[in-house]
Amino acid sequence: MSSRSLLAGAALTATALLVAAPAAHAAPAPATVAKNVFKGFVKKDRKAMLKWAAPDAVDKLLAYKYRDPDKFAGCTAAGTCRFVHTSVKVPGDLNGILMVVKKSRVTAVYTSQHVTSPTTVAKTFYRYWQLGAKTRAREIATAGAIKTRFAVKYDPTGVPYHWQGCSKEPKGFSCAYSYEGGAMFLHVRGTKAAGYYVNSVSYIAD
Repeated sequence: MSSRSLLAGAALTATALLVAAPAAHAAPAPATVAKNVFKGFVKKDRKAMLKWAAPDAVDKLLAYKYRDPDKFAGCTAAGTCRFVHTSVKVPGDLNGILMVVKKSRVTAVYTSQHVTSPTTVAKTFYRYWQLGAKTRAREIATAGAIKTRFAVKYDPTGVPYHWQGCSKEPKGFSCAYSYEGGAMFLHVRGTKAAGYYVNSVSYIAD
């Protein structure tokens, strides 16, 4: 057989291998990943959830205190996917569950929290502001309260805040922090049974 025939045969074989080679599988969309985790969550199937989510994310989901959200609210271009409630009111702006999907896996989860103390929810909200953790604040506060408080960035070298406690007001509790020149009030709503949340933030100047 001539060398030309051998070369032609090798070329045909290489071409056949290329055609027969399976195409690489495309990564699943964030919505697919989130929905697979949610299916496992509804069934309380930790093993199924771990196929698609980090252990910490699974643990947080399985600790969710409210009934399962009943609507998929879609995913953002950045890969954050939400499942929300349409038939029950829960504390905070999240209104359910937010999953962060990266590289075909849920890496973090944020959920509406059941906080049974006005003091705890106010102090937690303040700590989240210090950390700049806006998404975590959504677990326990309304969008309006977050917008007002996070409009001012925490400065660790700035004027110190001093906790003054919570007191009853007509529709809930007012929890105060004082500082040189004024005070901040976190207006807390809710009940122990349903959970408390920060509804709004106001300030007074001395």
